[in-house]
Amino acid sequence: MRAIRRFTVRTVLPPELAALGELVHNLRWSWHPETTDLFAEVDPVTWEWVGHDPVALLGAVEASRLTALARDRRFLRRLADAADDLREYMTAPRWYQTIEGAPRAVGYFSPEYGIAAALPQYSGGLGILAGDHLKAASDLGVPILAVGLLYRHGYFTQSLSPEGWQQEHYPSLDPGGLPLTLLKHEDGAPARIRIGLPGARTLHAQIWVAQVGRVPLLLLDSDVAENDTLARDVTDRLYGGGTDHRLLQELLLGIGGVRALRAYCAVTGHPEPEVFHTNEGHAGFLGLERIRELTEARLSFEEALEAVRAGTVFTTHTPVPAGIDRFPADMIARQFGGDNTWPTVDVEQILRLGAEPESPEEEPLGADPGKVFNMAVMGMRLAQRVNGVSELHGAVSREMFQGLWPGFDIDEVPIGSITNGVHAPTWVGREVMELAGRELPTMIDSAQGWESVQKLSDGDIWEIRGRMRGRLVAEARKRLRASWRKRGASDAELVWTDDALDPDVLTIGFARRVPSYKRLTLMLSDPERLTELLLDPERPVQIVIAGKAHPADEGGKKLIQQIVKFADHEKVRHRIVFLPDYDMALGQLLVTGCDVWMNNPLRPLEACGTSGMKAALNGGLNLSIRDGWWDEWYDGNNGWAIPSADGVEDQVRRDELEAGGLYDLIEREVADRFYDRAADGLPRRWLEMVKHTLSSLGPKVLAGRMLHDYVVGLYAPAAASARTLSADGYQNAKTFAAWKMRVNAAWPGVHVEHVEASGVGDTPELGATLDLRATIALGELDPTDVCVEAAYGRVGPHDELVAPTYVRLTVDALADDGRAAYMGTLPLDRTGAFGYTVRVVPNHPLMASPAELGLIALPEEPVGMTNGTLR
Repeated sequence: MRAIRRFTVRTVLPPELAALGELVHNLRWSWHPETTDLFAEVDPVTWEWVGHDPVALLGAVEASRLTALARDRRFLRRLADAADDLREYMTAPRWYQTIEGAPRAVGYFSPEYGIAAALPQYSGGLGILAGDHLKAASDLGVPILAVGLLYRHGYFTQSLSPEGWQQEHYPSLDPGGLPLTLLKHEDGAPARIRIGLPGARTLHAQIWVAQVGRVPLLLLDSDVAENDTLARDVTDRLYGGGTDHRLLQELLLGIGGVRALRAYCAVTGHPEPEVFHTNEGHAGFLGLERIRELTEARLSFEEALEAVRAGTVFTTHTPVPAGIDRFPADMIARQFGGDNTWPTVDVEQILRLGAEPESPEEEPLGADPGKVFNMAVMGMRLAQRVNGVSELHGAVSREMFQGLWPGFDIDEVPIGSITNGVHAPTWVGREVMELAGRELPTMIDSAQGWESVQKLSDGDIWEIRGRMRGRLVAEARKRLRASWRKRGASDAELVWTDDALDPDVLTIGFARRVPSYKRLTLMLSDPERLTELLLDPERPVQIVIAGKAHPADEGGKKLIQQIVKFADHEKVRHRIVFLPDYDMALGQLLVTGCDVWMNNPLRPLEACGTSGMKAALNGGLNLSIRDGWWDEWYDGNNGWAIPSADGVEDQVRRDELEAGGLYDLIEREVADRFYDRAADGLPRRWLEMVKHTLSSLGPKVLAGRMLHDYVVGLYAPAAASARTLSADGYQNAKTFAAWKMRVNAAWPGVHVEHVEASGVGDTPELGATLDLRATIALGELDPTDVCVEAAYGRVGPHDELVAPTYVRLTVDALADDGRAAYMGTLPLDRTGAFGYTVRVVPNHPLMASPAELGLIALPEEPVGMTNGTLR
């Protein structure tokens, strides 16, 4: 029989152990090994049985054991010390408290969070990054208020069929058995939020709080009695259901998330966020909710839009159009129109925010402008600051979304980049952290002193690497046996698993989600060559693989099956294994235990990728296509770059070429260096590379560096802009919105009518100057409304300016008919083909970039070009 309802009965701790509950319900334990050591001491056997889950531990430990601990003076002293340490961590000033002008609080929205395996609310890289973002924010004292959804079935757990096909299982999660607290009002009533739905329906949600160190994470839960069946199922599982279901999830995350923040701040007194950070388009509706709030406070839509944009940061995490959420426009119209219309926000204004541009340049976004509502496009229109997650991804995003700023060169599209980082205390093996703490105490916390890695003993590093590799091998054997049993094998058939993998063999890791562009099966391009590498008698290689395909991705499941079938072969199964159910716990084993981290995406489709960063911090070396973060930080000595056949359009041929390069690197460089041992048995050349990797990549890949970049480069400027526009009853927002409306209306009358040059003869020479004079028709605008610039520099084969320099021209004369004469001087500061043009762009001190309005006026034809060659 099956139970009709499942819930968790929590233990009642003796008063002497009350601090234990405080420690369990603050997820800082997930990156603080001293606290988990204390949990293990509660009951070592039970601790292992519950998989190192502190909440499950308290639910499973015998009352008699708790009574004994309440009388154990030594344990009580350790408990008191741990509780004091946590309280100091929660209250002491940190780096952020030294920053002037930083926001009082930042609202951080993401559809998933990877905090710990005990809170399975993540599917892949976006969630893991969001978790690391919160942890690093906590360590640095950044006052983030995070918002997500509580999925009652989380993301699926994975197993394999006898044929190697992925099978999905959705466990039921009881919030009472998770490290969560229900947000309640002073009278004890649960705090609730509501969202109106078409057809006079209402979506209700309660708010669970996960305390991530200093950072509260609010998780909205629609499984409440007030909801009908469909509404209760909105938060059933992560990335499940069809288009209608996904829209409801994103409405709850965005609109409901802002309302949950307001409720939390009202209940707790926490400062309201001044800046809102939207991660990908999933949470984009948060901007609409904030516009609704302001329009109900008597601002116009345009005024509210400017106030909201000023304090919003939008981060795009995908370089592929298929990764962007797009809804039918009529579905959005039904949600925000008809009987569910917001009184102060017209549905047509909402639809315009998500409408895809119509010019041909935007075809990657979709071929039916006006028929779809693009969440990323809306997110960018609602944010004054937009970034990608690596330098290369920023460049790809500027090209992908160039159509939102027509007329501007790709380099001027206002999308920057902040390269992701990883939270070292979560992902670095304890042995490595202890060695660093002993020998290099300031390294991890301050990102200083990484060059001192060179002083570490080769023997110490190699001993630690061997220990972590051995731990991975032991755990892999357990998981391999368990997987084969689920596939129907008997114990008598699994004796071979006792010797699967070898703790002394070069170990390569490959673990990630399994969309086609990540090319899980590239390593199978030449099975015979791969087999030779695995079974080399002198320099063998072993590969540990993990990954999940989206439940609806049949192609991804086929890739997993191909890998599994190859790994099942008796000849190689001791050298290559696929471990099902890739999660944070398995990820930690892999990045600590593998000698080499392999990554072979189809360039440039990897936005960033952070697993290789984690491996590097553990002394692993990267073997990767130059994509994402590896493109900007590979230096030729901190790993290996797989040659990328970027110009080859035939995908099969490209895979063959890149696979060949991969095999060659493993055989001729990676294995050669690993097995090249000195007289003392140490691989000196390998360890030299490990030390260089740690010293060169260590300070760059830390999530603390990432948070510093966000605070200084985006959060603080956004807070300053938001304060400026909200001052004096939003007077500047009103003025700025009125200015934008006036400029947009008048822009068709702005033209570059004439440009003439003087000051150089028939043979321009290096060091000379060129005097420019331009006649500009301003129409109904004033010279203060615009910036007239000359762009000059090297020209390409089609007269295009390459990385031009800009100089502002000044008003020389102003006529009554709306024309103005501008003048300026250009230095001929380079030899070779040289060119220039003149442009007009809007100008206002509250603009974050010249391209903000997407307006530009250029000469109809290139004017003033010379055919001379500078000498």
